[in-house]
Amino acid sequence: MCAVCGCSDGATATITDLRHDGHDHVHADGTRHSHDHDHGHGHDHHHDHDHGHGHGTGTLVALETKVLAKNDALAAQNRAWLAGREILALNLVSSPGAGKTSLLERTIRDLGGALDLLVIEGDQATSNDAQRIRAAGAPVVQVNTGTGCHLEAEMIARGLAVLKPAAGAVVLIENVGNLVCPALFDLGERAKVAILSVTEGEDKPLKYPHMFKAATIMLLNKIDLLPHLDFDVARAIANALQVNPDIIVFRVSARTGEGLDAWYGWLRREALRAPEDAFAAICSGPAGVTKQMEETVS
Repeated sequence: MCAVCGCSDGATATITDLRHDGHDHVHADGTRHSHDHDHGHGHDHHHDHDHGHGHGTGTLVALETKVLAKNDALAAQNRAWLAGREILALNLVSSPGAGKTSLLERTIRDLGGALDLLVIEGDQATSNDAQRIRAAGAPVVQVNTGTGCHLEAEMIARGLAVLKPAAGAVVLIENVGNLVCPALFDLGERAKVAILSVTEGEDKPLKYPHMFKAATIMLLNKIDLLPHLDFDVARAIANALQVNPDIIVFRVSARTGEGLDAWYGWLRREALRAPEDAFAAICSGPAGVTKQMEETVS
């Protein structure tokens, strides 16, 4: 078992390019082959970090530190690559069924003409959600994690290499449905966007504090269902603010469109900020990251 999150040994990840009619699978060595049908087996191993069955807390802590340090280094490279191209990347996280895909579909249909939106879709198996994103009109790459319960920076790097977003684009990353492990793994994104459905209960931010503390935005989704539920909106927001006093909350409905203008406004402002953030990163970033960004820009 993985020392960090409990993912099974030998978990595999498959990258599927859904920008074309065929399914192009990309291996770790860069080779590619195509299929015209969906299938569930994985191809290349992404969990190349050490899996250990330590006999003491010290061993587990050392393994966790090593795994996260490696991921953070790769995330810094992703962030430099994205900043060098003035690309806004957001990491959408939630529990299963909170409405991440529906929100993405609506966002793509409403803003596709104003922003260059592309999607990296994370799931353990199937490309069902990616097919929905493609039908909504956005280029999409599917990442199937196998038994893995979260996306990692290395998977995002491979997804970006296939997706090839243009300068100034917006990359929306839909993480695997899980409110625990994705909080630990930096992908190189500008911000995490946590989606909480009113069908889940007001206490989710308190039960999963690491995720809501790591998030910049909380989208309180499915508010069209409030008349049919015993859900206290004020308490849910208060719980989120208790965990993260700086979190920004938007009340939205992907089905009716209610409240989405506030989310779209924030998204547009963040996309406009990407060039100045890239400049700030070059000026103040660590030497290694700065060098990589300069090489990227050149």
